[in-house]
Amino acid sequence: MTTLRVAEDAGHARWTFRLRVSSTAFAALMGEWDRCRWLWNECCAKSKQTHLWNKHRPESADRRTCGPAQLDKMLTEARTRTVWLREGSSVPQQQLIRDFGKSRAKAQKDIKEHLPMRQRAGMPKWKKKREALPSLSYTKRGFRLKDRKLHLAGGIALTPVWSRELPADPSSVRVYQDSLGHWYASFVVPAEVQPLPETGRVIGIDWGVKETATTTSDAHDLPHVGHGKKAQARLSRYDRMMARRKPAKGQTGSKGYREAKKWRAKTYAKIARQRQDTGRKWAKKVVTDHDAIAMEDFRPKFLAKSTMARKAADAAIGATKRALTEMARKHGRIVHLVHPAHTTMDCAHCGARAKHALPLSERTYTCTACEVSSPRDKNSARVMLVRAGLNPASADRGRPGGALPHLAA
Repeated sequence: MTTLRVAEDAGHARWTFRLRVSSTAFAALMGEWDRCRWLWNECCAKSKQTHLWNKHRPESADRRTCGPAQLDKMLTEARTRTVWLREGSSVPQQQLIRDFGKSRAKAQKDIKEHLPMRQRAGMPKWKKKREALPSLSYTKRGFRLKDRKLHLAGGIALTPVWSRELPADPSSVRVYQDSLGHWYASFVVPAEVQPLPETGRVIGIDWGVKETATTTSDAHDLPHVGHGKKAQARLSRYDRMMARRKPAKGQTGSKGYREAKKWRAKTYAKIARQRQDTGRKWAKKVVTDHDAIAMEDFRPKFLAKSTMARKAADAAIGATKRALTEMARKHGRIVHLVHPAHTTMDCAHCGARAKHALPLSERTYTCTACEVSSPRDKNSARVMLVRAGLNPASADRGRPGGALPHLAA
Protein backbone atom coordinates (compact mmCIF):
# COMPACT_ATOMS: atom_id res chain seq x y z
CA MET A 1 0.00 0.00 0.00
CA THR A 2 1.22 3.50 -0.83
CA THR A 3 0.18 6.59 1.12
CA LEU A 4 0.33 10.00 -0.51
CA ARG A 5 0.74 12.69 2.11
CA VAL A 6 0.69 16.37 1.22
CA ALA A 7 3.40 18.42 2.89
CA GLU A 8 3.51 22.19 3.17
CA ASP A 9 5.26 22.32 -0.19
CA ALA A 10 2.98 20.57 -2.66
CA GLY A 11 5.43 20.76 -5.54
CA HIS A 12 4.31 22.32 -8.81
CA ALA A 13 1.19 22.48 -10.91
CA ARG A 14 0.43 23.32 -14.54
CA TRP A 15 -1.89 26.16 -15.50
CA THR A 16 -2.90 26.07 -19.16
CA PHE A 17 -4.32 28.97 -21.19
CA ARG A 18 -5.48 29.30 -24.77
CA LEU A 19 -3.31 31.51 -27.00
CA ARG A 20 -4.22 34.03 -29.66
CA VAL A 21 -1.52 33.71 -32.32
CA SER A 22 -1.07 36.26 -35.08
CA SER A 23 0.18 35.30 -38.53
CA THR A 24 3.62 36.74 -37.74
CA ALA A 25 3.86 34.85 -34.45
CA PHE A 26 2.60 31.67 -36.14
CA ALA A 27 5.36 31.82 -38.74
CA ALA A 28 7.96 32.41 -36.02
CA LEU A 29 6.67 29.51 -33.90
CA MET A 30 6.69 27.14 -36.87
CA GLY A 31 10.23 28.24 -37.68
CA GLU A 32 11.32 27.42 -34.12
CA TRP A 33 9.53 24.09 -34.31
CA ASP A 34 11.23 23.19 -37.62
CA ARG A 35 14.62 23.72 -35.97
CA CYS A 36 13.66 21.72 -32.89
CA ARG A 37 12.20 18.90 -34.98
CA TRP A 38 15.38 18.73 -37.06
CA LEU A 39 17.43 18.64 -33.85
CA TRP A 40 15.27 15.83 -32.42
CA ASN A 41 15.80 13.75 -35.55
CA GLU A 42 19.55 14.39 -35.32
CA CYS A 43 19.46 13.13 -31.73
CA CYS A 44 17.64 9.99 -32.89
CA ALA A 45 20.29 9.40 -35.56
CA LYS A 46 23.08 9.98 -33.02
CA SER A 47 21.45 7.53 -30.60
CA LYS A 48 21.14 4.85 -33.26
CA GLN A 49 24.73 5.41 -34.39
CA THR A 50 25.97 5.07 -30.79
CA HIS A 51 23.99 1.85 -30.32
CA LEU A 52 25.44 0.29 -33.48
CA TRP A 53 28.98 1.34 -32.51
CA ASN A 54 28.72 -0.30 -29.08
CA LYS A 55 26.96 -3.36 -30.50
CA HIS A 56 29.78 -4.21 -32.90
CA ARG A 57 32.47 -3.52 -30.28
CA PRO A 58 31.14 -5.23 -27.13
CA GLU A 59 34.59 -5.87 -25.66
CA SER A 60 36.16 -2.57 -26.67
CA ALA A 61 37.08 0.01 -24.05
CA ASP A 62 36.09 2.74 -26.53
CA ARG A 63 32.37 2.64 -25.73
CA ARG A 64 30.36 5.69 -26.66
CA THR A 65 27.50 7.37 -24.81
CA CYS A 66 24.62 9.52 -25.99
CA GLY A 67 23.62 11.53 -22.94
CA PRO A 68 22.61 15.21 -22.65
CA ALA A 69 26.27 16.26 -22.31
CA GLN A 70 27.23 14.72 -25.67
CA LEU A 71 24.07 16.05 -27.33
CA ASP A 72 24.70 19.55 -25.95
CA LYS A 73 28.15 19.44 -27.49
CA MET A 74 26.60 18.33 -30.79
CA LEU A 75 24.14 21.25 -30.59
CA THR A 76 26.94 23.77 -29.99
CA GLU A 77 28.86 22.52 -33.02
CA ALA A 78 25.71 22.50 -35.18
CA ARG A 79 24.80 26.08 -34.22
CA THR A 80 28.36 27.18 -35.03
CA ARG A 81 28.23 25.66 -38.53
CA THR A 82 24.56 26.29 -39.43
CA VAL A 83 23.23 29.84 -39.73
CA TRP A 84 19.62 28.63 -40.01
CA LEU A 85 19.87 26.81 -36.66
CA ARG A 86 21.62 29.77 -35.04
CA GLU A 87 18.76 32.10 -36.04
CA GLY A 88 16.50 30.35 -33.53
CA SER A 89 16.64 30.63 -29.76
CA SER A 90 18.89 28.13 -27.96
CA VAL A 91 16.45 27.73 -25.02
CA PRO A 92 13.83 25.45 -26.67
CA GLN A 93 16.61 23.54 -28.43
CA GLN A 94 18.37 22.81 -25.14
CA GLN A 95 15.09 21.84 -23.48
CA LEU A 96 14.35 19.47 -26.36
CA ILE A 97 17.68 17.72 -25.72
CA ARG A 98 16.67 17.32 -22.06
CA ASP A 99 13.35 15.78 -23.11
CA PHE A 100 15.11 13.45 -25.53
CA GLY A 101 17.53 12.35 -22.81
CA LYS A 102 14.68 11.54 -20.40
CA SER A 103 12.82 9.58 -23.05
CA ARG A 104 15.89 7.57 -24.02
CA ALA A 105 16.87 6.91 -20.40
CA LYS A 106 13.38 5.62 -19.59
CA ALA A 107 13.48 3.21 -22.55
CA GLN A 108 16.94 1.93 -21.56
CA LYS A 109 15.83 1.44 -17.95
CA ASP A 110 12.86 -0.67 -19.06
CA ILE A 111 15.16 -2.80 -21.21
CA LYS A 112 17.59 -3.36 -18.31
CA GLU A 113 14.72 -4.37 -16.03
CA HIS A 114 13.65 -6.96 -18.66
CA LEU A 115 10.10 -5.68 -18.87
CA PRO A 116 7.84 -7.30 -21.52
CA MET A 117 7.71 -5.50 -24.86
CA ARG A 118 4.13 -4.32 -24.32
CA GLN A 119 5.14 -2.58 -21.06
CA ARG A 120 8.34 -0.91 -22.24
CA ALA A 121 8.67 2.73 -23.12
CA GLY A 122 9.78 2.82 -26.74
CA MET A 123 12.99 4.47 -27.86
CA PRO A 124 12.55 8.03 -29.21
CA LYS A 125 11.38 8.02 -32.82
CA TRP A 126 11.70 10.45 -35.70
CA LYS A 127 9.26 13.36 -35.79
CA LYS A 128 7.73 13.65 -39.25
CA LYS A 129 6.80 17.06 -40.58
CA ARG A 130 3.16 16.25 -41.38
CA GLU A 131 2.51 14.18 -38.25
CA ALA A 132 4.32 15.69 -35.26
CA LEU A 133 2.53 18.56 -33.52
CA PRO A 134 4.62 21.60 -32.47
CA SER A 135 5.72 21.73 -28.82
CA LEU A 136 8.27 24.23 -27.50
CA SER A 137 9.54 24.44 -23.90
CA TYR A 138 11.08 27.57 -22.38
CA THR A 139 12.79 28.01 -19.03
CA LYS A 140 12.64 31.25 -17.08
CA ARG A 141 15.44 32.83 -19.11
CA GLY A 142 13.54 32.19 -22.32
CA PHE A 143 10.25 34.01 -21.66
CA ARG A 144 8.63 36.83 -19.71
CA LEU A 145 5.15 38.16 -18.99
CA LYS A 146 4.71 41.84 -19.75
CA ASP A 147 1.57 43.91 -20.42
CA ARG A 148 -0.61 40.78 -20.21
CA LYS A 149 1.35 39.20 -23.08
CA LEU A 150 3.74 36.27 -23.29
CA HIS A 151 7.08 37.23 -24.82
CA LEU A 152 9.26 34.32 -25.94
CA ALA A 153 12.96 34.37 -26.78
CA GLY A 154 13.45 35.38 -30.40
CA GLY A 155 10.96 38.25 -30.30
CA ILE A 156 7.77 36.15 -30.41
CA ALA A 157 4.81 37.88 -28.73
CA LEU A 158 1.67 35.87 -27.90
CA THR A 159 -1.62 36.88 -26.27
CA PRO A 160 -2.92 34.39 -23.68
CA VAL A 161 -6.64 34.27 -22.92
CA TRP A 162 -6.40 34.94 -19.17
CA SER A 163 -9.36 32.97 -17.84
CA ARG A 164 -7.83 33.23 -14.34
CA GLU A 165 -4.86 34.86 -12.65
CA LEU A 166 -1.63 32.95 -12.09
CA PRO A 167 -1.08 32.36 -8.35
CA ALA A 168 2.70 32.97 -8.63
CA ASP A 169 5.46 33.69 -11.12
CA PRO A 170 5.88 30.70 -13.47
CA SER A 171 9.22 28.90 -13.63
CA SER A 172 8.74 27.55 -17.17
CA VAL A 173 6.22 27.44 -20.00
CA ARG A 174 5.40 24.99 -22.77
CA VAL A 175 3.80 26.36 -25.93
CA TYR A 176 2.10 23.69 -28.03
CA GLN A 177 -0.52 23.12 -30.71
CA ASP A 178 -3.26 20.50 -30.49
CA SER A 179 -4.77 18.37 -33.24
CA LEU A 180 -7.36 21.06 -34.01
CA GLY A 181 -4.74 23.73 -34.67
CA HIS A 182 -5.35 25.57 -31.38
CA TRP A 183 -2.35 26.95 -29.50
CA TYR A 184 -1.91 26.74 -25.72
CA ALA A 185 0.58 27.94 -23.11
CA SER A 186 1.12 25.65 -20.14
CA PHE A 187 2.81 27.44 -17.21
CA VAL A 188 4.52 25.64 -14.31
CA VAL A 189 3.85 27.44 -11.02
CA PRO A 190 4.40 26.49 -7.35
CA ALA A 191 1.36 24.62 -6.03
CA GLU A 192 -0.10 25.90 -2.78
CA VAL A 193 -2.10 23.70 -0.43
CA GLN A 194 -5.62 25.02 0.14
CA PRO A 195 -6.73 23.15 3.27
CA LEU A 196 -10.38 22.28 3.76
CA PRO A 197 -12.23 21.92 7.09
CA GLU A 198 -11.94 18.49 8.71
CA THR A 199 -15.02 16.31 8.48
CA GLY A 200 -13.99 13.22 10.45
CA ARG A 201 -15.12 10.94 7.61
CA VAL A 202 -13.22 8.51 5.39
CA ILE A 203 -14.17 6.83 2.13
CA GLY A 204 -13.16 3.71 0.22
CA ILE A 205 -13.26 3.63 -3.57
CA ASP A 206 -13.39 0.65 -5.93
CA TRP A 207 -12.99 1.26 -9.66
CA GLY A 208 -15.09 -0.59 -12.21
CA VAL A 209 -16.67 -0.51 -15.64
CA LYS A 210 -20.38 -0.87 -14.89
CA GLU A 211 -19.94 2.02 -12.45
CA THR A 212 -16.79 4.09 -12.82
CA ALA A 213 -16.38 4.41 -9.03
CA THR A 214 -18.21 2.52 -6.31
CA THR A 215 -17.66 3.98 -2.84
CA THR A 216 -18.64 3.26 0.74
CA SER A 217 -21.03 6.21 0.46
CA ASP A 218 -24.03 5.89 -1.82
CA ALA A 219 -24.06 9.65 -2.29
CA HIS A 220 -20.56 9.63 -3.79
CA ASP A 221 -20.84 6.78 -6.32
CA LEU A 222 -19.82 7.80 -9.84
CA PRO A 223 -22.02 6.14 -12.48
CA HIS A 224 -20.76 5.34 -15.95
CA VAL A 225 -21.75 8.51 -17.82
CA GLY A 226 -20.89 7.24 -21.31
CA HIS A 227 -19.91 10.47 -23.07
CA GLY A 228 -18.27 8.48 -25.86
CA LYS A 229 -21.31 6.27 -26.39
CA LYS A 230 -23.56 9.32 -26.78
CA ALA A 231 -21.32 10.68 -29.54
CA GLN A 232 -20.72 7.33 -31.26
CA ALA A 233 -23.24 7.92 -34.08
CA ARG A 234 -21.55 11.20 -35.00
CA LEU A 235 -18.08 9.64 -34.84
CA SER A 236 -19.16 6.73 -37.05
CA ARG A 237 -20.47 9.18 -39.62
CA TYR A 238 -17.15 11.03 -39.74
CA ASP A 239 -15.27 7.72 -40.00
CA ARG A 240 -17.36 6.77 -43.06
CA MET A 241 -16.72 10.17 -44.62
CA MET A 242 -12.97 9.74 -44.14
CA ALA A 243 -13.05 6.18 -45.50
CA ARG A 244 -14.80 7.31 -48.71
CA ARG A 245 -12.32 10.15 -49.24
CA LYS A 246 -9.17 8.39 -48.09
CA PRO A 247 -6.27 9.41 -50.38
CA ALA A 248 -3.97 6.94 -52.04
CA LYS A 249 -0.66 6.22 -50.40
CA GLY A 250 1.76 9.09 -50.90
CA GLN A 251 -0.96 11.57 -51.95
CA THR A 252 -2.33 14.54 -50.03
CA GLY A 253 -5.88 14.23 -48.69
CA SER A 254 -8.64 16.22 -50.35
CA LYS A 255 -10.36 19.19 -48.74
CA GLY A 256 -13.33 16.99 -47.84
CA TYR A 257 -11.05 14.42 -46.20
CA ARG A 258 -9.33 17.11 -44.14
CA GLU A 259 -12.69 18.60 -43.11
CA ALA A 260 -14.03 15.22 -41.97
CA LYS A 261 -10.79 14.57 -40.06
CA LYS A 262 -11.11 17.95 -38.34
CA TRP A 263 -14.76 17.31 -37.37
CA ARG A 264 -13.83 13.96 -35.89
CA ALA A 265 -10.96 15.52 -33.93
CA LYS A 266 -13.33 18.20 -32.59
CA THR A 267 -15.76 15.54 -31.40
CA TYR A 268 -13.03 13.59 -29.62
CA ALA A 269 -11.76 16.79 -28.00
CA LYS A 270 -15.26 17.56 -26.72
CA ILE A 271 -15.58 14.05 -25.26
CA ALA A 272 -12.23 14.45 -23.50
CA ARG A 273 -13.35 17.77 -21.99
CA GLN A 274 -16.62 16.21 -20.80
CA ARG A 275 -14.80 13.32 -19.13
CA GLN A 276 -12.35 15.72 -17.50
CA ASP A 277 -15.15 17.95 -16.23
CA THR A 278 -17.09 15.00 -14.79
CA GLY A 279 -14.01 13.60 -13.07
CA ARG A 280 -12.97 16.91 -11.54
CA LYS A 281 -16.43 17.75 -10.20
CA TRP A 282 -16.76 14.30 -8.63
CA ALA A 283 -13.24 14.50 -7.18
CA LYS A 284 -13.95 17.90 -5.61
CA LYS A 285 -17.08 16.52 -3.94
CA VAL A 286 -15.23 13.47 -2.56
CA VAL A 287 -12.29 15.52 -1.27
CA THR A 288 -14.53 18.14 0.32
CA ASP A 289 -16.59 15.60 2.27
CA HIS A 290 -13.80 13.27 3.48
CA ASP A 291 -10.49 13.63 5.33
CA ALA A 292 -8.87 10.41 4.08
CA ILE A 293 -9.39 8.40 0.89
CA ALA A 294 -8.54 4.73 0.36
CA MET A 295 -8.75 3.88 -3.32
CA GLU A 296 -7.79 0.91 -5.42
CA ASP A 297 -4.44 1.36 -7.17
CA PHE A 298 -6.06 0.16 -10.38
CA ARG A 299 -4.16 0.11 -13.69
CA PRO A 300 -6.81 0.11 -16.43
CA LYS A 301 -4.32 -0.40 -19.28
CA PHE A 302 -4.91 -4.17 -19.46
CA LEU A 303 -8.61 -3.58 -20.22
CA ALA A 304 -7.62 -2.23 -23.65
CA LYS A 305 -7.15 -5.83 -24.86
CA SER A 306 -10.33 -7.22 -23.30
CA THR A 307 -13.91 -7.43 -24.53
CA MET A 308 -14.69 -4.42 -22.34
CA ALA A 309 -12.14 -2.20 -24.09
CA ARG A 310 -14.57 0.35 -25.53
CA LYS A 311 -16.62 0.73 -22.37
CA ALA A 312 -13.51 0.86 -20.19
CA ALA A 313 -12.03 3.61 -22.37
CA ASP A 314 -15.29 5.54 -22.15
CA ALA A 315 -15.23 5.24 -18.35
CA ALA A 316 -11.87 7.08 -18.25
CA ILE A 317 -10.82 5.41 -15.00
CA GLY A 318 -7.22 6.58 -15.30
CA ALA A 319 -8.18 10.23 -15.83
CA THR A 320 -10.69 10.14 -12.96
CA LYS A 321 -8.16 8.55 -10.62
CA ARG A 322 -5.58 11.17 -11.57
CA ALA A 323 -8.09 13.99 -11.01
CA LEU A 324 -8.90 12.65 -7.54
CA THR A 325 -5.21 12.39 -6.61
CA GLU A 326 -4.49 15.94 -7.80
CA MET A 327 -7.53 17.33 -6.00
CA ALA A 328 -6.52 15.62 -2.76
CA ARG A 329 -2.98 17.00 -3.09
CA LYS A 330 -4.35 20.47 -3.70
CA HIS A 331 -6.54 20.45 -0.58
CA GLY A 332 -4.22 18.61 1.80
CA ARG A 333 -6.10 15.32 2.03
CA ILE A 334 -4.41 11.92 2.50
CA VAL A 335 -4.79 9.28 -0.22
CA HIS A 336 -4.05 5.60 0.43
CA LEU A 337 -3.38 3.55 -2.73
CA VAL A 338 -4.39 -0.05 -2.05
CA HIS A 339 -3.10 -2.97 -4.13
CA PRO A 340 -6.09 -4.50 -5.98
CA ALA A 341 -5.11 -8.15 -5.44
CA HIS A 342 -7.94 -10.25 -3.92
CA THR A 343 -10.08 -7.22 -3.07
CA THR A 344 -13.13 -8.95 -4.58
CA MET A 345 -12.45 -12.16 -2.65
CA ASP A 346 -11.94 -10.76 0.87
CA CYS A 347 -14.75 -10.11 3.30
CA ALA A 348 -14.75 -6.56 4.69
CA HIS A 349 -16.57 -7.73 7.83
CA CYS A 350 -14.43 -10.65 9.08
CA GLY A 351 -11.45 -10.65 6.72
CA ALA A 352 -12.02 -14.18 5.41
CA ARG A 353 -11.01 -14.90 1.80
CA ALA A 354 -13.14 -16.83 -0.68
CA LYS A 355 -11.60 -20.02 -2.04
CA HIS A 356 -12.41 -19.14 -5.65
CA ALA A 357 -12.51 -15.87 -7.59
CA LEU A 358 -16.01 -14.57 -8.20
CA PRO A 359 -17.15 -14.47 -11.85
CA LEU A 360 -18.15 -11.06 -13.15
CA SER A 361 -21.77 -12.15 -13.48
CA GLU A 362 -22.03 -12.64 -9.69
CA ARG A 363 -22.75 -9.18 -8.30
CA THR A 364 -23.44 -10.12 -4.66
CA TYR A 365 -20.68 -11.18 -2.27
CA THR A 366 -21.64 -13.67 0.42
CA CYS A 367 -19.01 -14.58 2.98
CA THR A 368 -18.84 -18.30 3.74
CA ALA A 369 -17.40 -17.62 7.19
CA CYS A 370 -19.70 -14.95 8.67
CA GLU A 371 -22.54 -15.28 6.13
CA VAL A 372 -22.72 -11.51 5.60
CA SER A 373 -24.00 -10.54 2.15
CA SER A 374 -23.40 -7.24 0.40
CA PRO A 375 -23.08 -5.88 -3.13
CA ARG A 376 -19.79 -7.04 -4.58
CA ASP A 377 -18.36 -3.59 -5.36
CA LYS A 378 -19.51 -2.13 -2.03
CA ASN A 379 -17.70 -4.92 -0.20
CA SER A 380 -14.53 -4.19 -2.22
CA ALA A 381 -14.77 -0.50 -1.37
CA ARG A 382 -14.88 -1.32 2.35
CA VAL A 383 -11.94 -3.72 1.92
CA MET A 384 -9.97 -0.66 0.77
CA LEU A 385 -10.67 1.02 4.11
CA VAL A 386 -9.64 -2.05 6.10
CA ARG A 387 -6.39 -2.52 4.16
CA ALA A 388 -5.53 1.18 4.49
CA GLY A 389 -5.87 0.92 8.27
CA LEU A 390 -8.81 3.32 8.40
CA ASN A 391 -11.76 2.83 10.71
CA PRO A 392 -14.73 1.65 8.63
CA ALA A 393 -17.08 3.00 11.29
CA SER A 394 -16.08 6.54 10.27
CA ALA A 395 -17.36 5.92 6.74
CA ASP A 396 -20.75 7.27 5.82
CA ARG A 397 -22.41 3.89 6.18
CA GLY A 398 -22.15 2.46 9.66
CA ARG A 399 -23.27 -1.08 8.86
CA PRO A 400 -20.21 -3.34 8.33
CA GLY A 401 -19.53 -3.86 4.64
CA GLY A 402 -22.75 -2.09 3.71
CA ALA A 403 -24.24 -5.42 4.68
CA LEU A 404 -27.71 -6.48 3.71
CA PRO A 405 -29.90 -8.43 6.16
CA HIS A 406 -28.86 -12.05 6.58
CA LEU A 407 -30.37 -14.33 4.01
CA ALA A 408 -32.37 -17.26 5.30
CA ALA A 409 -30.80 -20.64 4.67
